[in-house]
Amino acid sequence: MDMSSEAWIIDGYVDEPACLGVPPYISPYIRTIAGVFFSHGFPVTYHTIDQIRSDPGLLCAANTASYVVMIAGMTVPGKYLGGTPATWQEIEQIGSALSNPHTFLGGPILFGAGSAGGQAALRKGDFHVDTLLHGSPAGALDKWFSGNIPSALFSYEKEDPWSELGASIICQHPNYPYVMCEIETARGCSREVTGGCSFCTEPLYGKPQYRSLQGIKNEVSALAQAGAAHFRIGRQPDILTWQAGKGEFPVPKPDLIEELFSSVRTSAPSLKTLHIDNVNPGTIARHPEEAGESLSAIIRHHTPGDIAAFGMETADPVVIEENNLKATPDMVMEAIRIVHEVGSLRRDGIPELLPGLNFIAGLAGESLNTYTLNREFLENVLQKGYLIRRVNIRQLMPCEGTKASKHNALPVPDKAFHSFKDWTRKNFDLPMLRKVFPPFTILRSVIIEEEGDISFGRQMGSYPILVGIPLPLPVRAVLDVVVVDHGMRSLTALPCPVPINTLPHKALRWIPGLSKKGIVQVIAKRPFRSEKEFAKFTGTSLPDGILDLTLPAAQLP
Repeated sequence: MDMSSEAWIIDGYVDEPACLGVPPYISPYIRTIAGVFFSHGFPVTYHTIDQIRSDPGLLCAANTASYVVMIAGMTVPGKYLGGTPATWQEIEQIGSALSNPHTFLGGPILFGAGSAGGQAALRKGDFHVDTLLHGSPAGALDKWFSGNIPSALFSYEKEDPWSELGASIICQHPNYPYVMCEIETARGCSREVTGGCSFCTEPLYGKPQYRSLQGIKNEVSALAQAGAAHFRIGRQPDILTWQAGKGEFPVPKPDLIEELFSSVRTSAPSLKTLHIDNVNPGTIARHPEEAGESLSAIIRHHTPGDIAAFGMETADPVVIEENNLKATPDMVMEAIRIVHEVGSLRRDGIPELLPGLNFIAGLAGESLNTYTLNREFLENVLQKGYLIRRVNIRQLMPCEGTKASKHNALPVPDKAFHSFKDWTRKNFDLPMLRKVFPPFTILRSVIIEEEGDISFGRQMGSYPILVGIPLPLPVRAVLDVVVVDHGMRSLTALPCPVPINTLPHKALRWIPGLSKKGIVQVIAKRPFRSEKEFAKFTGTSLPDGILDLTLPAAQLP
């Protein structure tokens, strides 16, 4: 095949209010761009920015292609284990290095480029690329091939065939088959009618466009045929309002939510993960009955360990008013109650569906009292006994075009911000993790992502908990683990069942209830042939099935 007719996609990763594309996630942008290239007869090579960093020689190969598209952009920057998003400097360097192909750049990077929260995201120039793909990157690329201006309004009627056609690109993802496919159900924000939240880029996409059920089914089926088993219905501001109609807070339609999630199950019968992302707490509080029924419908078809991410942002009424936020603290608390009541029941040892809270520091109207109110809100959650899966606290990175960039958000009171964050990690996150994942909770299919004396891994899922395992394990190893200790934002676990007859001394000390004397007894009395024998010599009783009593090779008859 003539390499000069090849197209390349370089994934610089995206993180938006309603879309995540940092590994193990792959964003819809990548798949629709691949679909456009396939529709024009081009073979496609896909690489991530991390692969380019580790092997700069890949750029020499990319330079022989005819076309290179880069997709990138963070409008809600965070901390990532699976990859590091491309910086604007890297994008410029790649653009300058590729002298032969026609280069394109698209994605939320065109809203502005910033490296972290607490600073503005600034619009750059051409990034040293030939063409910027404004609007819908896939639609703009297709228009460019047709000889038109590379800017396109979004249309599912046009994009759905590309999503289906480009599904096979996931096979080139470095994490494959452990790839989380972000599935799009809507674009735009129902609160666009009032301008939306001051900081959010989603209203810049306009009024909501809801994707058809058939389009979703076709793409999920194509992804499943390509080997996808992990899905998040995540690319939308509020999953509960899918196809719900007009208005700032549309009334959820539980029957449509039921049909959506059951259809995903039917389209990918071998799926292993089905989770959600954004849920508007204002929708739940305003329509509690319909929202509760919709959440129950999701639970009937999803996989456990799911998270409904609430964009709370603040508990300060002044900040809520000045930034046109979506819900008062009382409304958020009511939404937490409803999700807790519907989703806190456990399946396979873990809760079905719990809320996640997002706070933003630096919004207009903020004061020292803001952090006092935020802390009081979380204290109230603890007092009420509700379960929360995680709390994200980030600093504002205003993008051009949003109200936050125009009205100059106040600088963050540094001491108050860090004090609130530290208090939350120590006094809220730690006790909450102990409640959500009590000792001896079993987590299935944890995938090792970092190897060392302590290996780190996560399950596939929406905001999966980080797990540290005090053993050297190879990257991409997949194992069940049992929780033995808790950090502020992570867990310590051992392989499950615990290989008690071969477990190293350093790992033995993590077994709950096992004293120093008990560790000595383990080493002296091994191998154990029964749980009763282990309890007799160590004085420690563990739940049934936790110990692996396989004999070491030297002890086998």
